[in-house]
Amino acid sequence: MAIATYRNEPLTDFTQESNRRLLEEALRTVKAQLGGRYTLLIGGVRQSTAEENASTNPGAPSEVVGYVAKATKEHIDEALDAAWRAFDKWKRVPGPARARYLYKAAAVMRRRKFELSAWEVLEAGKTWAEADADVAEAIDFLEYYGRSMERLSRPVELTPLPGEEDTAYYVPLGVGAIIPPWNFPLAILTGLSSSAMVAGNTILLKPASPTPVIAAKFVEVMEEAGIPAGVLNFVPGDGGVIGDHLVSHPRTRFISFTGSREVGIRINKLAAEHQIGQRWIKRVIAEMGGKDAIVVDETADLEAAAVGIVQSAFGFQGQKCSACSRAIIADSVYDQVLNRVLELTRALKVGAADDYANQMGPVIDRKAFDKISGYIDWGRENSKLALGGEREQAPGQKGYFINPTIFQDVAPGSKLEQEEIFGPVLAFIRARDFEDALDIANDTEYGLTGSVYSRRRDRIERAMDDFEIGNLYINRKCTGAVVGSHPFGGFNMSGTDSKTGSPEYLLQFMQMKSIAERY
Repeated sequence: MAIATYRNEPLTDFTQESNRRLLEEALRTVKAQLGGRYTLLIGGVRQSTAEENASTNPGAPSEVVGYVAKATKEHIDEALDAAWRAFDKWKRVPGPARARYLYKAAAVMRRRKFELSAWEVLEAGKTWAEADADVAEAIDFLEYYGRSMERLSRPVELTPLPGEEDTAYYVPLGVGAIIPPWNFPLAILTGLSSSAMVAGNTILLKPASPTPVIAAKFVEVMEEAGIPAGVLNFVPGDGGVIGDHLVSHPRTRFISFTGSREVGIRINKLAAEHQIGQRWIKRVIAEMGGKDAIVVDETADLEAAAVGIVQSAFGFQGQKCSACSRAIIADSVYDQVLNRVLELTRALKVGAADDYANQMGPVIDRKAFDKISGYIDWGRENSKLALGGEREQAPGQKGYFINPTIFQDVAPGSKLEQEEIFGPVLAFIRARDFEDALDIANDTEYGLTGSVYSRRRDRIERAMDDFEIGNLYINRKCTGAVVGSHPFGGFNMSGTDSKTGSPEYLLQFMQMKSIAERY
């Protein structure tokens, strides 16, 4: 069967009343299913456990979204056994045939798009537009990586030698641990899982603790698509209980992780230590966040820059590794840009994510709420609060809501300017000129995304050469990477330089085998 050329999944236009009705109906349907129970899946067999994790709505923490089984170390051992058994068959399935499972899963997600968005609204606190975009990106990963595997299944082009047949092709690594984050609970989870599986590997999926129900819905999608037993093993649980065991286990071949710098470094350290019985050097693919900046010079379209700053800083409550947490503005236009950003930010409506009228929902949980609040308190004492700072602290009643917060005249090198906050807190920084702004932008251990707003070609080209980040955007916001168009991944402490949604990404999960046969 011929496969159509890859195209990005369209976003839903919620200005259309018919689309709003569809999501409203999906929300009613999903709310009727709250409090359900979700099991482990090991070797195709569902297992309940004595202990469960109660996943709650961050906008109303007394509301349980679902009860999810908690895996133990013994479950991890069992899942590794099941995955290695399945690997022996799965690796022999031709790449194009494995790709068909992804295309089928994409079709299932497309049919369930509004339902999946509704789960994200309630479990992750995503607004309608953010949830819809997350589901669309998950579909994109399935479609894109399927086609990538078809291309990589072809023989590698070599220079033949006289009198022998020289061939090379890619083979999968084995069994891997997939550890996704909660902030893109379907998109990144789907991308990490599907890329490894379509490359011929089998996996243990340990979802993020705040969003395990959405992960369980992904497992349902893959089951409906017919993925063979043991290829995908679902092992939710506490990271402190099973995380180190999974990463350091001698039978874990690779780890694919997206999350915080601290956890990523720990995973890399544990994976690097050889264990008794381990037959390989483990491969770690990690994306670990950023401290992203938008630079604006005096020649820029200041209205476009202000809109881009607000969208990048406060979309999904600033809980994106690509979020703008630093606005670095040339002195001559600093006040003008700041005032317009303040005006646009005041217009944002914060409230329950299931209300279409709201542009910002809650932060993910109490831990995040307390961490972000700590930065706001520090900023009040050490910087100048320009807007926001208010938050609600009523677990079980009003949820984990933090108003969009802006500090002005933040000092370069300070806590607000250097550390990843992962919340709706924006630092405005005054730069002498474009050169100074670029120097400030680069003065961080991270190197993920950033934007430059300028009309001067020489400055744009200077940023292309010298802005030390993996994803640079010119005259547009620094969030919203598109699969297949914006290969995504950062430098330095932002990760291991892998690029999701890129033509070569699947090579992270394969190795090349070369064969030379003399006639």
